[in-house]
Amino acid sequence: MRRHVLRWAVLTALGLLAGGSDGRGEGWKAGTAKVAITPRSPVWMAGYGSRDRPSEGAVHDLWAKALGLEDPSGKKCLVVTLDVCGIDRALSRRVRDAIKKDHGLGDDRVVLACSHTHCGPVVGENLLTMYPLDEAQRRAVAEYTASFERAIRDAAAAALAKLEPADLAWESGRADFAVNRRTNKEPDVPALRARNALEGPVDHDVPVLRVRGADKGVRAVVFGYACHCTVLSFNKFCGDYAGFAQVALESRYPGAQAMFVAGCGADQNPLPRRTVELAERYGHALADAVGRVVDAPMREIATGLVAAYEEIPLRFAPLPERPQIEEDARSSNGYVARRAAKLLKTIERDGRLSPTYPYPVQVWKLGDLTWVFLGGEVVVDYSLRFKRNLGSSGTWVSGYCNDVMAYIPSLRVLKEGGYEGETAMIYYGLPTKWSEQVETQIVEAVTRLERSVAAGH
Repeated sequence: MRRHVLRWAVLTALGLLAGGSDGRGEGWKAGTAKVAITPRSPVWMAGYGSRDRPSEGAVHDLWAKALGLEDPSGKKCLVVTLDVCGIDRALSRRVRDAIKKDHGLGDDRVVLACSHTHCGPVVGENLLTMYPLDEAQRRAVAEYTASFERAIRDAAAAALAKLEPADLAWESGRADFAVNRRTNKEPDVPALRARNALEGPVDHDVPVLRVRGADKGVRAVVFGYACHCTVLSFNKFCGDYAGFAQVALESRYPGAQAMFVAGCGADQNPLPRRTVELAERYGHALADAVGRVVDAPMREIATGLVAAYEEIPLRFAPLPERPQIEEDARSSNGYVARRAAKLLKTIERDGRLSPTYPYPVQVWKLGDLTWVFLGGEVVVDYSLRFKRNLGSSGTWVSGYCNDVMAYIPSLRVLKEGGYEGETAMIYYGLPTKWSEQVETQIVEAVTRLERSVAAGH
C-alpha cells in the first residue's frame, strides 16, 4: 500500500484578517497552460467497441490543460484535465513520476483528470482489449501516446512557470440533463421526463472553482458534472458536451482557461443523444450553469491546501482458474479472447494474477471545500454517499482521475450486475468483477484521508 500525506501550511486568523475587506485570499498564485492533443493523423478512437476504422477528422481540438497553484505557504499543486476517454496506470505512473522529478510534486499534489469523451483517441493500454487493432494501428497508438505524455509534461511545466498572484473561490450550481441509464431506457426518456417519471439516483450538482488574477479578471474555471461524455459516437474527434462547454466558457470569459473534471457519472448518460446539435445544447446548458456560479458571489478560499493520497489494494472476486482463461482465449467473442490473451501474458510474466488492484484515492482540503478524487468509472452512488455524510454544501467528488482502470460499482450496482457491475471488466482486461467489499474499501479510504486533511495533516 502506498500512502502519501502532506501537511500544507494554513493561514493564521491574523493572516486571514489581513487579507483585505473583500475577504479575498491573499498569497495564492496561479498559472495556466494548454497543449492541443488532437491526433494529426488517423488513429483508433476510444470508448466504443463497435467502431471498425480509425478516426476521420475532428469537430474541434482536444486539449491537455494544466492549472498550477501555489498556496500562501509556497507549496505547489497541479490539476491537469485531459480530453480523453481514460488513461491506464502505467501511463499515469510515468507522467506523475516525471512531474515529481521535474517539479518536486508528489502524488498527493497532482491530479490527472480525464473528461471521458468517447470521441477521443485510444491512449496507452486503456481499454485496449476492446479494440481489434492490427500491428500498424498499435504502432500508431504507441506513437500518439508518446506525444500525449510529452504534451502533459509541457502543459504542467508551462503552468507552473507562469505562477502569478491570484485568488480562488468555489461554489456549486445545477444542470439537469444527466439521466440514470440503468433505470431508464434511452428511447423512453423524453416521454418519461414529460410524465415526471424518470427513475434512479442522479447528481445534478455543478461544482466550480474560479481563479481570478490580480486585476480581478477570470483566469481559470474548473468545473464538474456527473454524466458520461457519450452524446456522440461518430468517427470524429470531439470533446463531446464537456468540450463544447469549455469552448463556450472560454468565449464568455476571454483570457480564461476552462477545465472539465468529470464527476461520478459512470451510470449516467446525456439523454437523448447522438447528434452534434444535442452535444452543443448540453454543453451550453452546462456552461450557463457554470456562468451563473462564476457571476454570483462565491466562497473565497483563503487558507492553504492540505492534500492526501493513498493506493488501496482493491479486491477482486475469486479469480478464474487457468483452464478457464485458456478456454476463453479460444472464444469466438473477440473481446473475451483478447482479455484472456492479456491475462495469460500476465501469468507468464508474474506467475499469477493479482487478487487486488492498486486503486488511487486522493482528497484535497481547500478552505471549506473537501474535494475527493477517485480512479475509474465511478457510479453516482459514491458522490451521493459522500455528500450525504460529509455535507453536500462543502463536498466535490470527481471520478476518472489518475487511473481509469475499470468501472467502480457500488455494492448495490455490483449485486444488480449488468454492464457497470460486471461485464465491462472484459473490455478493461481485468480478470473478473470486484469483490463485495469494493464500496467498503473505498469509503474507508476516503474517510481516512478526509479525517487526515480535516485535521491538517
